Amino acid sequence: MTLTRLHPTLVHHVVNTLGWPALRPLQEAATGPLMEGADALLLAPTAGGKTEAAMFPLLSRMATANWSGTAILYVCPLKALLNNLLPRLERYAEWIGRRVALWHGDVSGPARKRILTNRPDVLLTTPESLEAMLVSVNVDHRQFFSGLQAIVVDEVHAFAGDDRGWHLLAVLERLTRLIGRPIQRVGLSATVGNPAELLAWLQGTSTRPSLVIAPDLPSGAPTAPSGDIQLDYVGSVANAAKVIAALHQGEKRLVFCDSRQLVEELGHSLRALGITTFLSHASLSVDERRRSEAAFAEARDCVIVSTSTLELGIDVGDLDRVIQINAPDTVASFLQRLGRTGRRAGTLRNCLFLALTEDALLRAAGLLTLWGRGWVEPVTAPPEPRHIVAQQLLALCLQEHRVGDKLWRDWWNGLGPFGGAADPIVRHLVTHGFLDEDSGMLFIGPEAERRFGRRHFMEMTSVFTAVPEFTVLSGRKEVGRTDPALLTEEIEGPRLLLLGGRTWQVTYIDWRRRRCFVEPADGRGKARWNSASGLSGLSFELTRAMRAVLLGEDPPVHLTQRARDRLSAVREGASETVHPDGTVIIRDPSGEIRWWTWGGFRANATLVSTLAGAVSPGQRVEEDSLRLREDLTPEMWKRAVTGAADRLALPEVDRKALNGLKFSVALPERLAEATLAARLADLDGAAAVLHDPARWTVL
Repeated sequence: MTLTRLHPTLVHHVVNTLGWPALRPLQEAATGPLMEGADALLLAPTAGGKTEAAMFPLLSRMATANWSGTAILYVCPLKALLNNLLPRLERYAEWIGRRVALWHGDVSGPARKRILTNRPDVLLTTPESLEAMLVSVNVDHRQFFSGLQAIVVDEVHAFAGDDRGWHLLAVLERLTRLIGRPIQRVGLSATVGNPAELLAWLQGTSTRPSLVIAPDLPSGAPTAPSGDIQLDYVGSVANAAKVIAALHQGEKRLVFCDSRQLVEELGHSLRALGITTFLSHASLSVDERRRSEAAFAEARDCVIVSTSTLELGIDVGDLDRVIQINAPDTVASFLQRLGRTGRRAGTLRNCLFLALTEDALLRAAGLLTLWGRGWVEPVTAPPEPRHIVAQQLLALCLQEHRVGDKLWRDWWNGLGPFGGAADPIVRHLVTHGFLDEDSGMLFIGPEAERRFGRRHFMEMTSVFTAVPEFTVLSGRKEVGRTDPALLTEEIEGPRLLLLGGRTWQVTYIDWRRRRCFVEPADGRGKARWNSASGLSGLSFELTRAMRAVLLGEDPPVHLTQRARDRLSAVREGASETVHPDGTVIIRDPSGEIRWWTWGGFRANATLVSTLAGAVSPGQRVEEDSLRLREDLTPEMWKRAVTGAADRLALPEVDRKALNGLKFSVALPERLAEATLAARLADLDGAAAVLHDPARWTVL
């Protein structure tokens, strides 16, 4: 019996304290490999017991092998998720006489001093906080991490798909070099389409035995579609609020929105209808979010409206319903959200989609069509992370003070981005004063001090550029943050903000300290935040699924009569833009020629660059179509596309987009542009579009 392989004290508490007669399949399958020191990726649906599957074997090893010092790191993408996990992991560690502590940006200075004085056995943290510990003059990082044996990366897919993943891998390689031995790596994930590749990514340069453990998902992929999924068309935020207020009264409902502005508008509308409503998004203060999440967890007949902040495994109590306004960008996000329901015996996982526009209805139908096919996005690391290499070189010099100009590469143990392609980055850092060089040693230079030196180089621990926002204060209480554009636009009458689902009147703006003071007000304020820019947009697969819907394919879910009627109208209106045998090129009466590729944002951006002589210059790239030159003829078109799939070009990069690539100032401009171009491209999608026959139509 696998349970007996765990440490006897742990077994006693699993059986008697938790009341478990046996382990779950994932926990049973993970016990042996993890106790033998293997690297692993643990896959299971949300609430499938992944935390216990990782920690029970590691805590058993800790007790059996008498690990000392901080031996286990537990890394999460969200501070709120760490806060949520802390009581549970403290309980498990106490069973074997060990301690757990929390270290992230919201942890107080005195609490950190206690951790440094008396190292915990398990530390819950974020990659940014790990980096901060390595570069801090207040942390003896060699001594603190000397006992490190294993790291658990929760929601690993959330790291791997963006630059935080490269940052995490680079920090892990530096820790490995620091302590002089490999660290066991264990990833946890609920939704992933390419588990073997994700595990290989997580391992970095590790050569330990490794395996994907997914007994509940034998193929490592999503199971066949199941659950109570419905798609409705409501047409407006006000109508969405009415539907939510009328349905499932007496139940706890979690509503996901695709923007902070939409969260605020829907929250305000629900409260106006007398519904007990809580809000959660990144621009609300930490205290405001915690109060909302705690109150929602303890209440019954209520709604919490959230962005993706509640998509991951934060516990919000016994949830009855998930409602999705419009649609998320990926099937993986939908699966995470769907997994928040159906946790009680005898209940089904459920999700109600409420589309506010025709575009959102088509997008939701396309997403659900992909889900119905059992497809989920592969998790792939962003290519060519040169800016992360620059950040890591600077961070290493902060950590070690001086690094040999021939030895710096050893700190990453051969990790791909730190190979020969990093040499031009080092030369640029030295040439432009980010690094100084003397007697064969590299150290922090004056330009790095000027650019990143504020607050003891804390800006260097995060790989994302935060959009400047103003802090909103009601008296001494922080409500949240708002876009400065709302404080500068011309208005008549009082300036009203919408934040936390409530209306506030601005009474004073402190421009120097980026603060504004407010008091409660009647009426309806405005909410707005700058959205992410640059590389966002729908994928080739999702856009092609939307095309399939226009061609008549229905997602395998319940469509309300409103949704059916509106989808029928959408299909009729778009009938000229789709054809089952290929793409469509339409010349309209005004002379405009549009190529309906249905290729997605990145594939279309690639096509614009590849077919520069045939497409209209300077256009905004869309997901479904491209504008062609008005003097283009079918013969000219045929010449332009012949062989184009074999000479695809990376997209042109708007130099303004470099502002969103943090640390791009520490790169040669050509390398920064090359990084963005590689990330903007979809060569496979563009080639697939070019291989489709194109039909010319004149309206």
